[in-house]
Amino acid sequence: MRIWPGKPYPLGATWDGEGVNFAIFSENATAVELCLFDGPDSDRDSARIRLAEQTDQVWHVYLPEVRPGQHYGYRIHGPYEPEAGHRFNPNNLLIDPYAKSIAGTLQWSDAMFGYTIGDPKADLSFNTRDNAGNMPKCVVIDQAFTWGGDQLLKTPWDKTIIYEVHVKGFTARHPDVPEPMRGTYSALTTPAVIDHLLALGVTAIELLPVQHFVCDRHLCDRGLTNYWGYNTIGFLAPDSRYATSPVRGRHVREFKSMVKTLHSAGVEVILDVVYNHTAEGNHLGPTLSFRGVDNATYYRLVADNKRYYMDYTGCGNTLNVTHPRTLQLIMDSLRYWVTEMHVDGFRFDLASTLAREVHAVDRLSAFFDILHQDPILSQVKLIAEPWDVGEGGYQVGNFPVGWAEWNGKYRDTIRRYVKGDGGQVAELGYRLTGSSDLYGMSGRRPFASVNFVTAHDGFTLHDLVSYDHKHNEANGENNCDGTDDNLSWNGGVEGPTADPAINELRERQKRNFLALLLLSQGVPMICGGDEIGRTQQGNNNAYCQDNELSWYDWKLDRAARELMVFTQRLVGLRKNHPVLRRRRFFQGRRIHGSEVKDISWLRPDGQGMTDEDWNKGSVRSLMLRLAGDAIAETDEKGRAIVDDTLLILLNAHDTPLPFTLPAHKRGVRWHQLLDTDAKGVSPKYVTVLKGGERYEIEARSVRVLRVVPAGATRRDL
Repeated sequence: MRIWPGKPYPLGATWDGEGVNFAIFSENATAVELCLFDGPDSDRDSARIRLAEQTDQVWHVYLPEVRPGQHYGYRIHGPYEPEAGHRFNPNNLLIDPYAKSIAGTLQWSDAMFGYTIGDPKADLSFNTRDNAGNMPKCVVIDQAFTWGGDQLLKTPWDKTIIYEVHVKGFTARHPDVPEPMRGTYSALTTPAVIDHLLALGVTAIELLPVQHFVCDRHLCDRGLTNYWGYNTIGFLAPDSRYATSPVRGRHVREFKSMVKTLHSAGVEVILDVVYNHTAEGNHLGPTLSFRGVDNATYYRLVADNKRYYMDYTGCGNTLNVTHPRTLQLIMDSLRYWVTEMHVDGFRFDLASTLAREVHAVDRLSAFFDILHQDPILSQVKLIAEPWDVGEGGYQVGNFPVGWAEWNGKYRDTIRRYVKGDGGQVAELGYRLTGSSDLYGMSGRRPFASVNFVTAHDGFTLHDLVSYDHKHNEANGENNCDGTDDNLSWNGGVEGPTADPAINELRERQKRNFLALLLLSQGVPMICGGDEIGRTQQGNNNAYCQDNELSWYDWKLDRAARELMVFTQRLVGLRKNHPVLRRRRFFQGRRIHGSEVKDISWLRPDGQGMTDEDWNKGSVRSLMLRLAGDAIAETDEKGRAIVDDTLLILLNAHDTPLPFTLPAHKRGVRWHQLLDTDAKGVSPKYVTVLKGGERYEIEARSVRVLRVVPAGATRRDL
């Protein structure tokens, strides 16, 4: 085989049409070997090339006879001195940190560790067993793909509705998806899936991690798996387990086809990414990639004992984003997913970890600075999970301009209010109007708040209103895993019940949650399956359940179909009324010199809320009047959208209450758009209510009214 020196950039394996350039960074290695394999299950390399060239700590070689589809890995030599932070072991075949395709899955054995399992010296011992037969292999790919005119959709934040979904779970049981395609990237391109997304009205899907990940050994030993995928080992490689054809990197093209098809339907693709830690765990974890490539570079080590790892993630290690090469890897990975894979944005798992310069979270860290000035990444959607498990890690509201955040305070407040807890209305006021207390002072907008009630991590919406406590027994951890996060009402009965009254009240609570979510300022995120009443039977930590407990059940009963229709109506209501998705915070100002303020808070008796009312623990009911401009925007067909004044009535009491509708103008009338007590289905007749009169609002319900335009008749409505 001919061997040429090659180049130090780009990192990874790059096919140029004539041959392949291999380049890998290692600051502390003494020698690097490139191993070529005939396939993903090969236990012996067909060729081993020692990289003689090194430029700026990058080892490189060019092989003119290698083609796309070639499987490869690395063996890296250097000191094995754990107490000094070095864990080089050439007996461990390693995944290229810049691999763009990874074939096969890791098969656990004691050979996967850099030390000898069972040795009394633990990780200070040295393993001499070869692990090649058990390791997945990197694959050289051809990046060519016919994108046509595809480009990032760049849906404005104020028009964005996010749908969080698991690639496999979404379609694994879908009867209208061809069986060979179920649970794959290709399944997301089928008419059944596209039709569901479009009927629901979402504008973006947020995929749980699809970068190549590893199943934890302790889960595999118990017959479970890392279903969610928060255990990444390949930051540039889409996981081949979600492919119809993972052979020789074909799943990369399949992923691109998925993105292109979703874009054609007007749906953005956002990736949930895990750059805070890797699948190699703590000092007793396996040696799969970064640890063996250059442990002291890629990980944050305890300063006075580098045998151990700083752990701000609860997963055993933390990536060292303070090192330029680690930071480069993250940025190169992000740019790759945007430029080559055409994804529209990212949700960063445990994002506070990435902001830690030394120990404390620093909102001016190098990570944020580089993202902010990057001409590519600064233009895509950036969403932070604004916390980690380390000290000072809860940073909701503290990320810089340009970032949106999962608003955990929104979730907790809405749950408490709908449950009926007292003392919530003051906080509720902020959460419904975009959380200006969190984002307004820093110059951010309402859409910095990604609002959610449920997410993958926790109860589904159905389970939230059906269970008092978590039921995670199937996870095999004696129900000790997960957080008992139920802050909602279940009617006093745990789990399924035949009582029709309790079931109807639960359905109403689901509608209440969805109504508040879609009526709030900010960016709503719907947890996939909530719109059809998906249940995990009370398991609020189904991270290891790759089975029917997690997969969506598409055999919809009457309640599920009604909930879907209700959710569609809500999304349509939000899209048709720009006042529900403002780009700026309400300021109480008057509209066009009129006496009507842009926002008013009213008591059930129609009078304005006082300071005393806001601070009363007993207040659970109020009205919110939102005044819209005459014509705010046009729809997709260029037709003017008239932005009406809306009135939102909230009653979280367990009894009906009379409400006096405001009459800010003489003869004002209100047209009912939505009532969570009536499943949100349009009545056969138009409900028109007079301002100034009293109307009884059902217990635990939400109503939405709009002001009737002057001179309008019932036919106009």
